[in-house]
Amino acid sequence: MPTPTKGPRLGGGPAHERLLLANLAAALFTHKSIKTTETKAKRLRPVAERLITFAKRGDLHARRRVLAIIGDKTVVHELFTEIAPLVEHREGGYTRITKLGFRKGDNASMVQIELVLEPVNPKPKSAKKAAAASSKDAPKSDAKTVAAEDAAADDAADDAEVEVADDAPAESDETTAEVETEAAESADSVEAETVDAEVADAEVADAADVAPAEETK
Repeated sequence: MPTPTKGPRLGGGPAHERLLLANLAAALFTHKSIKTTETKAKRLRPVAERLITFAKRGDLHARRRVLAIIGDKTVVHELFTEIAPLVEHREGGYTRITKLGFRKGDNASMVQIELVLEPVNPKPKSAKKAAAASSKDAPKSDAKTVAAEDAAADDAADDAEVEVADDAPAESDETTAEVETEAAESADSVEAETVDAEVADAEVADAADVAPAEETK
């Protein structure tokens, strides 16, 4: 929003200037376009746009703020009900100043200040900007895809490790059982061989005892 210029004010004093700008704003909101000097129009623009911003809010506090400046309730009602909806989607720049030339007599620069009530048409994106936006989005999507694939691979590796860890104890138990079985079988075979050897020794001893007895007879 344009800021008021520094220097001398309009009218004979501050109060006179406030009333002058309030009357100009009321005339602008009523007729939508007025002709005045360039100095007054430049001072009126920030005041009028500030009042339109209050009207776009639409609440009771904003209406009272506008009524504190413009005392005419009819003008305030028109501002809130007719003008504010037309500039709802416009972000600033509610007024337009057009130069008309110079006034006869004092040669003052005359302008026409009017409200910009045309509907706002958003600018279409150019081809370069669209391509740049798509190129910016593409690396992000690629990075997200790669990250998702890496995460899936890590999960698969973790699952495989868990399965191997679950199968390892069962295999070790089976190996231990097989070793114990083989050890038991070998022990049984050794004991059987020992028994057979003892039986053979006993038979040999008996045969030796029987032989001397027969010779004695």
